[in-house]
Amino acid sequence: MTCLWFVTALWAFSFSLIGEYLSGQVDNYFAVMSRVVLALLVFLPFLLRYPVRPRFALQLMGIGALQLGLMYLFYYQSFVLLSVPEVLIFTIFTPVYVTLIYDLLTRRFHPRYALTALLAVAGAAIIRYTRPGSEFWLGFLLVQASNLCFAAGQVLYKRLLEQQEQTRQHRHFGWFYVGATLVTVPAWLLLGGTAYPGQLHQWLIILWLGLVASGAGYFLWNLGASRVNSGNLAIMNNALIPAGLVVNLLLWNQDAGLLRLILGSSALMLALWINHRWRPFPGKATVPE
Repeated sequence: MTCLWFVTALWAFSFSLIGEYLSGQVDNYFAVMSRVVLALLVFLPFLLRYPVRPRFALQLMGIGALQLGLMYLFYYQSFVLLSVPEVLIFTIFTPVYVTLIYDLLTRRFHPRYALTALLAVAGAAIIRYTRPGSEFWLGFLLVQASNLCFAAGQVLYKRLLEQQEQTRQHRHFGWFYVGATLVTVPAWLLLGGTAYPGQLHQWLIILWLGLVASGAGYFLWNLGASRVNSGNLAIMNNALIPAGLVVNLLLWNQDAGLLRLILGSSALMLALWINHRWRPFPGKATVPE
């Protein structure tokens, strides 16, 4: 749990750094690509020194392409359409996706997820009490796509490590970033624009996000995910939301419509609470182990 708490504190600043200084100013595809490539450089020495089985490397590459590569492409695009607090609030459903993916893999279904999904959509509507436009709902869907990629990556990495019984994860984790690079570099080459960072602080933010938030952050998060049960992992996915909101509201004094934010967040929290407390069988864990 220590790793997960540390990364939560680390990532709390990432939302606002992206929303305040990069989104709309720096090409999203370039920002994503550079962040992933920098993270890969952190682990490149381990890749060169410690060879792994080709199949294991391909599995890690697939997880990295999903959890980091595709996730970032959806995630950065959502900042064009949504405010930082909205992006944060709409990530609240990630724990449900974690449990849904476990249910899918174990061929089980719980009807409470249908109710919690409706509550999440209601919460999104409350936060934007005016008539939502197409951009708002597109942004909401982009965040959900990002959430699904992030949730699926965590589940797949945890299951892979349980099967492989790897102890020194830093030796092979670089393949995770190789997979993400194979997604983000072609996306930048095909879809990227020419809006590169024009100021020193933007370059410093990209370096921070790449080397620290991504390079150290995703390794420590997946390391922690592999060491806790899935219930704790689901809970920790939501710890980032209040931390990120506090950073955005206090340090950047963002006008987020505080009352609507509280009401909408309450509906989303209610969805999470129902998902956690509605147990199909007495004494059975809400989230599969």
